[in-house]
Amino acid sequence: MAISVVPVRLAVPEMAITRDADGTIRARAKTPLGPYPARLTARLEHWAELAPDRVFLAERTQDGAGWRRITYAETLAAVTALGQALLDRDLSPDRPIAILSGNGIDHALLGLAAQHVGVPYAPISVAYSTSGGDFARLRHILALLTPGLVFAEDGARFAPALAIAAAGSEIVVSRNPPPGRAISLFADLLATRSGAAVAAAAERVGPETIAKFLFTSGSTDLPKGVINTQRMLCSNQAMILSVMRFLGDEPPMLLDWLPWNHTFGGNHNFGIALYNGGSLYIDDGRPVAGGIAATLRNLREIAPNVYFNVPKGWEEIALACRDDAALRARFFSRAALFFYAGASLAQHVWDLLDDLAIATIGRRVTMLTGLGATETAPFALCCHPSHARSGMVGVPAPGVELKLAKVEGKWEARLRGPSITPGYWRDAAKTRAAFDEEGFYRTGDALDWIDPETPAYGFRFDGRIAEDFKLSSGTWVHVGRLRALLLERLAPHVRDVVIAAPDRDAIAVLALPERAEYADDAAIRAEIARRLAAFARDYPGSSMRVARLAFLTDPLSVDAGEITDKGSLNQRAILRNRPALIDRLYAEPASPDIITVEEFAA
Repeated sequence: MAISVVPVRLAVPEMAITRDADGTIRARAKTPLGPYPARLTARLEHWAELAPDRVFLAERTQDGAGWRRITYAETLAAVTALGQALLDRDLSPDRPIAILSGNGIDHALLGLAAQHVGVPYAPISVAYSTSGGDFARLRHILALLTPGLVFAEDGARFAPALAIAAAGSEIVVSRNPPPGRAISLFADLLATRSGAAVAAAAERVGPETIAKFLFTSGSTDLPKGVINTQRMLCSNQAMILSVMRFLGDEPPMLLDWLPWNHTFGGNHNFGIALYNGGSLYIDDGRPVAGGIAATLRNLREIAPNVYFNVPKGWEEIALACRDDAALRARFFSRAALFFYAGASLAQHVWDLLDDLAIATIGRRVTMLTGLGATETAPFALCCHPSHARSGMVGVPAPGVELKLAKVEGKWEARLRGPSITPGYWRDAAKTRAAFDEEGFYRTGDALDWIDPETPAYGFRFDGRIAEDFKLSSGTWVHVGRLRALLLERLAPHVRDVVIAAPDRDAIAVLALPERAEYADDAAIRAEIARRLAAFARDYPGSSMRVARLAFLTDPLSVDAGEITDKGSLNQRAILRNRPALIDRLYAEPASPDIITVEEFAA
């Protein structure tokens, strides 16, 4: 008997596909993109009038016992007051706002006020301000921005980072002002009496106005400031709504931890709540050691009807729901749609979520994913539910043009449309390099058909072109495909893998264990050895055969670009930062902690 699915109103764009004489593939949705506002805060004004008392944002109180909530009407009043305070300070694209602290109501109000009156702002990774060291990435970003105002919610926690800000930058904190420098209090800005200048400034904000700068994770270089315009943010939300039509049927209820300095949390999820009159409960947890407990506590209180997460987060929630019937019942009680991004979701985690949903509510919950980037606002491609499996990315959203160009034997996805960035802030060279001769943004992602015989199904992810490398024999190793296959084979003992290494004779792997103790567990090591032996038999060619494996147990560094705030690994940075480990991985004879194919191949 077929298992039913929670009904959810979705539209699947039909593709128009053409091919150039040189083989280049072009695809777009047949349905055109509908209208969208000139600025995102027009939606705040809309909901403040239509549903003034509806909760827009909520966060845990300082004592953690309850929730601080703010309605749409209260948000708009705060935004206009703060907007006047920003105008009084003569801020501009050359003197924007830098926000150092993470997700929070004060952060949201300041960012919305900046957008409302046309002042760009930049939410910056908390790790850059709290990891210690020389704050190299933070210094680079502040030097690039030259901010006129720097905000941190907790002045004491961010005191060392605030000390780096240039003398010309006003420092604003919500609490605990650090000594030794003139500090403004957020409450004083919030108490500003707004005037006609705020409405006039809002009228001047248009599609080309810079809304914010989002900084890339800096995988190959220092972070780049991606310009996000109002056109990008507004058109992207219209694209999301054109596909996820149910968002217009019932106000979305979100519980979300994803950091606002990333496009997934700060544009996609925050924007979904605002654009569609929803409520966003700010999750103070995250899917890391010591952080998931807060998320689970919040999920026991807040039942979202649409839930977004990265693969690691989904894994933690699936395991927790498996072992906690009350949590499971609460989590699935209102769920209409699930969505993941940031990396591929392991199929065994996806299957577990399906099994738990069926056992709890008698039917599956649709899981979607797609393809996007900071430079694409981010929603660009999205899967159809009937073709949604791990690694699939689907078809272009309405308004997005997709071009697949042959690069090093693969099809690179290139995108054009209203949601694509105009470039990188104060970096003309990198901007030129990011676009091809027709103005398409080069994503660096390779795609291939889900089913070449049925192009309408769309595309699957085929790895990052920059991650691929050649062995000393000249054989190409396609990292994305190999990584996905290894994760499938090594689950659930291995969380992620790093594929090594260019110009060597054979492939070796650094494996991130699901739990730290697995690295020294003889039974786990033996099981991984058996699975690698089977993998070697199934894929004996040098482009796929894994000769050695070592566990990666040293902490990964956000500041060094090895891991993002969302928990995804940067393959190139890890290999670059650990030359001694790579040498030991390939050394002869192999050290006892290295698993080698020769030891267990049958």
